[in-house]
Amino acid sequence: MTDCAVILAGGQARRMGGGDKGRLMLGDQTLIQRVIDRITPQVDAVVLNANGDLSRFEDLGLPVVADSVTGYAGPLAGVLAGMDWAAEQGHEWLISVAADTPSFPLDLAQRLAGKDTPVVLAATPDPERGRLPQPTFGRWQVALRDDLRAALNDGVRKIRQWTQAQGESLVVFGEDDFFNINTPEDLAWAEQNLT
Repeated sequence: MTDCAVILAGGQARRMGGGDKGRLMLGDQTLIQRVIDRITPQVDAVVLNANGDLSRFEDLGLPVVADSVTGYAGPLAGVLAGMDWAAEQGHEWLISVAADTPSFPLDLAQRLAGKDTPVVLAATPDPERGRLPQPTFGRWQVALRDDLRAALNDGVRKIRQWTQAQGESLVVFGEDDFFNINTPEDLAWAEQNLT
Protein backbone atom coordinates (compact mmCIF):
# COMPACT_ATOMS: atom_id res chain seq x y z
CA MET A 1 0.00 0.00 0.00
CA THR A 2 1.27 3.46 -0.81
CA ASP A 3 0.76 6.50 1.35
CA CYS A 4 -1.95 8.66 -0.21
CA ALA A 5 -3.81 9.55 -3.41
CA VAL A 6 -4.94 12.73 -5.11
CA ILE A 7 -8.02 12.65 -7.30
CA LEU A 8 -7.66 15.18 -10.09
CA ALA A 9 -11.17 16.61 -10.43
CA GLY A 10 -10.21 17.93 -13.83
CA GLY A 11 -12.27 19.98 -16.16
CA GLN A 12 -15.81 20.78 -17.02
CA ALA A 13 -18.18 18.54 -18.94
CA ARG A 14 -18.56 21.14 -21.69
CA ARG A 15 -19.68 18.64 -24.32
CA MET A 16 -22.09 17.10 -21.83
CA GLY A 17 -24.15 20.00 -20.50
CA GLY A 18 -21.53 21.72 -18.34
CA GLY A 19 -20.63 21.33 -14.68
CA ASP A 20 -17.93 19.18 -13.12
CA LYS A 21 -17.28 16.10 -15.23
CA GLY A 22 -16.80 13.98 -12.12
CA ARG A 23 -20.40 14.73 -11.10
CA LEU A 24 -21.84 12.96 -14.14
CA MET A 25 -23.90 9.92 -13.21
CA LEU A 26 -22.82 6.45 -14.26
CA GLY A 27 -25.47 4.02 -13.12
CA ASP A 28 -26.44 5.00 -9.59
CA GLN A 29 -23.19 6.81 -8.71
CA THR A 30 -21.26 9.83 -9.89
CA LEU A 31 -17.98 9.25 -11.70
CA ILE A 32 -16.06 10.84 -8.84
CA GLN A 33 -17.72 8.64 -6.22
CA ARG A 34 -16.77 5.58 -8.25
CA VAL A 35 -13.17 6.83 -8.35
CA ILE A 36 -13.20 7.47 -4.59
CA ASP A 37 -14.56 3.99 -3.92
CA ARG A 38 -11.95 2.45 -6.20
CA ILE A 39 -8.84 4.25 -4.89
CA THR A 40 -9.64 4.39 -1.15
CA PRO A 41 -8.85 0.71 -0.41
CA GLN A 42 -5.52 1.07 -2.21
CA VAL A 43 -4.07 3.95 -0.15
CA ASP A 44 -3.89 5.35 3.38
CA ALA A 45 -5.50 8.74 2.61
CA VAL A 46 -7.29 10.51 -0.23
CA VAL A 47 -7.40 14.21 -1.17
CA LEU A 48 -9.28 15.89 -4.00
CA ASN A 49 -7.71 18.54 -6.22
CA ALA A 50 -10.10 21.11 -7.65
CA ASN A 51 -10.28 24.82 -8.37
CA GLY A 52 -13.00 27.41 -8.06
CA ASP A 53 -15.51 27.11 -5.22
CA LEU A 54 -14.10 24.18 -3.23
CA SER A 55 -17.22 23.96 -1.05
CA ARG A 56 -19.04 22.30 -3.97
CA PHE A 57 -17.25 19.07 -3.00
CA GLU A 58 -18.04 19.15 0.74
CA ASP A 59 -20.53 16.31 0.37
CA LEU A 60 -17.70 13.92 -0.56
CA GLY A 61 -16.15 14.15 2.90
CA LEU A 62 -12.59 14.57 1.57
CA PRO A 63 -10.05 17.32 2.02
CA VAL A 64 -9.98 19.49 -1.11
CA VAL A 65 -6.89 21.40 -2.26
CA ALA A 66 -6.61 23.98 -5.02
CA ASP A 67 -3.71 24.52 -7.38
CA SER A 68 -1.01 26.73 -5.88
CA VAL A 69 0.27 27.75 -9.32
CA THR A 70 -1.64 30.68 -10.81
CA GLY A 71 -3.50 30.33 -14.09
CA TYR A 72 -4.64 26.98 -15.46
CA ALA A 73 -1.47 24.91 -15.33
CA GLY A 74 -3.12 21.55 -16.04
CA PRO A 75 -2.81 18.19 -14.28
CA LEU A 76 0.76 18.78 -13.11
CA ALA A 77 -0.51 21.62 -10.91
CA GLY A 78 -3.01 19.19 -9.38
CA VAL A 79 -0.24 16.70 -8.71
CA LEU A 80 1.77 19.48 -7.03
CA ALA A 81 -1.21 20.43 -4.85
CA GLY A 82 -1.53 16.78 -3.86
CA MET A 83 2.20 16.55 -3.14
CA ASP A 84 2.08 19.63 -0.91
CA TRP A 85 -0.87 18.19 1.02
CA ALA A 86 0.85 14.80 1.28
CA ALA A 87 4.02 16.43 2.64
CA GLU A 88 1.99 18.28 5.29
CA GLN A 89 0.45 14.95 6.33
CA GLY A 90 3.83 13.20 6.49
CA HIS A 91 3.41 10.99 3.40
CA GLU A 92 6.34 10.15 1.14
CA TRP A 93 4.42 8.98 -1.94
CA LEU A 94 1.39 10.15 -3.89
CA ILE A 95 -0.78 8.26 -6.36
CA SER A 96 -2.69 10.41 -8.88
CA VAL A 97 -5.96 9.35 -10.52
CA ALA A 98 -8.44 11.16 -12.77
CA ALA A 99 -12.04 11.77 -11.72
CA ASP A 100 -13.38 10.97 -15.20
CA THR A 101 -11.91 7.46 -15.37
CA PRO A 102 -14.15 5.23 -13.25
CA SER A 103 -12.67 1.79 -14.01
CA PHE A 104 -8.93 2.00 -13.44
CA PRO A 105 -7.33 -1.17 -12.01
CA LEU A 106 -8.05 -2.24 -8.44
CA ASP A 107 -4.33 -2.98 -8.03
CA LEU A 108 -3.13 0.33 -9.51
CA ALA A 109 -1.25 1.52 -6.41
CA GLN A 110 0.34 -1.87 -5.77
CA ARG A 111 1.58 -2.26 -9.33
CA LEU A 112 2.90 1.29 -9.56
CA ALA A 113 4.77 0.77 -6.27
CA GLY A 114 6.62 -2.15 -7.86
CA LYS A 115 9.00 0.19 -9.71
CA ASP A 116 11.92 1.83 -7.93
CA THR A 117 11.93 5.25 -9.59
CA PRO A 118 10.76 8.61 -8.23
CA VAL A 119 7.99 8.84 -10.86
CA VAL A 120 6.05 5.86 -12.23
CA LEU A 121 3.29 6.31 -14.81
CA ALA A 122 0.61 3.88 -15.89
CA ALA A 123 0.57 2.93 -19.57
CA THR A 124 -1.56 0.84 -21.89
CA PRO A 125 -0.47 -1.32 -24.84
CA ASP A 126 -0.23 0.52 -28.14
CA PRO A 127 0.17 -1.44 -31.40
CA GLU A 128 2.28 1.30 -32.99
CA ARG A 129 4.42 2.53 -30.11
CA GLY A 130 4.39 -0.45 -27.76
CA ARG A 131 3.05 1.52 -24.81
CA LEU A 132 0.82 4.54 -24.46
CA PRO A 133 1.39 6.46 -21.21
CA GLN A 134 -1.64 7.45 -19.14
CA PRO A 135 0.11 10.32 -17.36
CA THR A 136 -2.69 11.38 -15.01
CA PHE A 137 -2.28 7.96 -13.37
CA GLY A 138 1.03 7.83 -11.60
CA ARG A 139 3.07 7.40 -8.45
CA TRP A 140 5.07 10.43 -7.41
CA GLN A 141 7.77 10.84 -4.78
CA VAL A 142 6.59 13.76 -2.66
CA ALA A 143 10.18 14.98 -2.18
CA LEU A 144 10.10 16.11 -5.84
CA ARG A 145 7.54 18.82 -5.14
CA ASP A 146 10.00 21.76 -5.12
CA ASP A 147 11.42 20.64 -8.46
CA LEU A 148 7.90 20.32 -9.87
CA ARG A 149 6.93 23.76 -8.54
CA ALA A 150 10.00 25.29 -10.21
CA ALA A 151 9.18 23.53 -13.50
CA LEU A 152 5.59 24.79 -13.41
CA ASN A 153 6.78 28.31 -12.61
CA ASP A 154 9.10 28.02 -15.65
CA GLY A 155 6.12 27.21 -17.86
CA VAL A 156 6.26 23.40 -18.07
CA ARG A 157 2.73 22.08 -18.64
CA LYS A 158 3.19 18.71 -20.34
CA ILE A 159 3.34 15.93 -17.76
CA ARG A 160 5.87 13.82 -19.63
CA GLN A 161 8.17 16.73 -20.29
CA TRP A 162 8.73 16.83 -16.53
CA THR A 163 8.44 13.12 -15.70
CA GLN A 164 10.96 12.06 -18.33
CA ALA A 165 13.45 14.51 -16.82
CA GLN A 166 12.90 12.70 -13.49
CA GLY A 167 13.75 9.31 -15.00
CA GLU A 168 10.17 8.05 -15.16
CA SER A 169 9.30 4.41 -15.54
CA LEU A 170 6.12 2.94 -17.01
CA VAL A 171 3.91 0.08 -15.86
CA VAL A 172 1.77 -1.42 -18.63
CA PHE A 173 -1.82 -2.30 -17.75
CA GLY A 174 -4.65 -3.63 -19.94
CA GLU A 175 -5.83 -1.92 -23.11
CA ASP A 176 -9.14 -0.69 -21.65
CA ASP A 177 -8.04 -0.07 -18.05
CA PHE A 178 -8.10 3.74 -18.32
CA PHE A 179 -11.25 4.45 -20.31
CA ASN A 180 -12.21 8.05 -19.56
CA ILE A 181 -15.49 9.85 -20.10
CA ASN A 182 -15.27 12.85 -22.43
CA THR A 183 -18.42 12.72 -24.57
CA PRO A 184 -22.04 11.58 -24.31
CA GLU A 185 -21.01 8.56 -26.42
CA ASP A 186 -18.31 7.67 -23.88
CA LEU A 187 -20.85 7.83 -21.08
CA ALA A 188 -23.30 5.67 -23.05
CA TRP A 189 -20.54 3.09 -23.65
CA ALA A 190 -19.66 3.11 -19.96
CA GLU A 191 -23.33 2.60 -19.01
CA GLN A 192 -23.36 -0.55 -21.16
CA ASN A 193 -19.95 -1.89 -20.19
CA LEU A 194 -18.96 -0.61 -16.75
CA THR A 195 -22.17 -0.79 -14.69
